[in-house]
Amino acid sequence: MMDVRALFDRRGLRCTRQRERIYRALAATTSHPTAEELHRVVQRTGARISIATVYNTLEAFTRRGLARRFSPMPGDASAGVERGGAAGLGACRYDADTSEHAHFVGDDGRIRDVPGDLDRRLMAELPRDLIDEIERRMGVQVERVSVKLVGRQTGRGSAC
Repeated sequence: MMDVRALFDRRGLRCTRQRERIYRALAATTSHPTAEELHRVVQRTGARISIATVYNTLEAFTRRGLARRFSPMPGDASAGVERGGAAGLGACRYDADTSEHAHFVGDDGRIRDVPGDLDRRLMAELPRDLIDEIERRMGVQVERVSVKLVGRQTGRGSAC
């Protein structure tokens, strides 16, 4: 069982019962929920937490490196349905796994982790000389690489 208090303390974040419940719910899922979806999950545990508290807490988690926020993609099927997205876009989604890993974004707006073995292969295949050339030509230093695959569900393969 994770020591949420110690985790929050290391990130300089006060541990409240509400924050702890929200973080545990987020860390327990790989579905990359929206704030609204996470709110429903937390409420099902009997906690009485407002949606504003969930949004504010997710913002604090994101600022402190405890969660990653995924901005909505143009054409997201949930456009305009939930708070948190820009006009014409769907809601932001969140992940408590802040490690570098690849994601698949479906045309329905859902985000899934690429299976670990395939993620590692994908990252290993990125040519170092290409990254070096990008740095040289653009005058930048690449600190991390984030891979996002965008597409649609075909019905083939497993759900992972």
